[in-house]
Amino acid sequence: MIAEADRDWCREAIREGSYSFHAASKLLPADIRDAALALYAFCRVADDEVDFGDNKPAAVLALRDRLDLAYSGRPRNAPADRAFAALIEDYDMPRALPEALLEGLAWDGMERRYASLSDVRAYSARGAAAVGAMMCVLMRVRDPNALARACDLGVAMQLTNIARDVGEDARAGRLYLPTDWLEEAGIDLDAFFANPRPSPALRRIVKRLLAEANRLYFRSEAGIKGLPLAARPGIFAARHCYDAIGRQLARNGHDSVTTRAFTTRRQKLGLLGWSILRAGSVTVFPQSAVIYAKPLPEVAFLVEAAAHPDAAKTGWGEGVLSVLSQLEARDRTTPALARSA
Repeated sequence: MIAEADRDWCREAIREGSYSFHAASKLLPADIRDAALALYAFCRVADDEVDFGDNKPAAVLALRDRLDLAYSGRPRNAPADRAFAALIEDYDMPRALPEALLEGLAWDGMERRYASLSDVRAYSARGAAAVGAMMCVLMRVRDPNALARACDLGVAMQLTNIARDVGEDARAGRLYLPTDWLEEAGIDLDAFFANPRPSPALRRIVKRLLAEANRLYFRSEAGIKGLPLAARPGIFAARHCYDAIGRQLARNGHDSVTTRAFTTRRQKLGLLGWSILRAGSVTVFPQSAVIYAKPLPEVAFLVEAAAHPDAAKTGWGEGVLSVLSQLEARDRTTPALARSA
């Protein structure tokens, strides 16, 4: 069980770090909300340490050690770690799910780029989709169809974030857009990084990415009926709050280089009310056949791990081990002066 002080810390961390999720969490029942805030706080702290640290490989390797301690029941003496260790015990959290998140952070640490939309979806599987699968675990949902739709929602949210942050990422030397789309559009990467500008070609790419996100947002809705009744408004709220960012980006002419799309407090309040109505409608109307759509190939391993937790208690997966080995080799060869710079 999460200690009260750790729960309060996690709540405050999300209040400051993720306005959209904090707003959506208000519609979750108390027990799921507290667990979800603890989950997001651990993920947020991990993500920030990799994104903003001076030594990304070392930050990922330190996170690996923290995850090991949490799964051994001896978490690091920090609120987010203690709360996450409590989640592992209380909800039988399959280790493959946070491992997927760790692999995504390792890819960030390696500054990996993504050649195709499928590659971007694979990265999204190791980000928001992994969190979506973990959210289902917190709701005691193990149905593969509901899990597949939760992963759809996670990928859609990740794609929205990527579309929103194109300029911010470019100025930090990061790129998450499919490089084959950029090549098709005739965008020279070196020139773009040297001077990020919202060209018509880049705007079309952002629009195209949001179209894929929208497809998955609509597909994800079929899974919400498979969630506990009291949790449905909160998940609809997450869906609508993130989708609203994409719609604001569209109103900005798909320029995510010189502007940053966001939703106002008033808009969020309206979306929360709309989400309550949507939750009521899925309760009344028959289940959509979309619930039975196969999971995206890139997220199928998450669905399998969450649906069959006993089979997933295997420790570090081969893919994670491979990436971490590469990071360790890179970290060992990084000059000491560079590490301390």
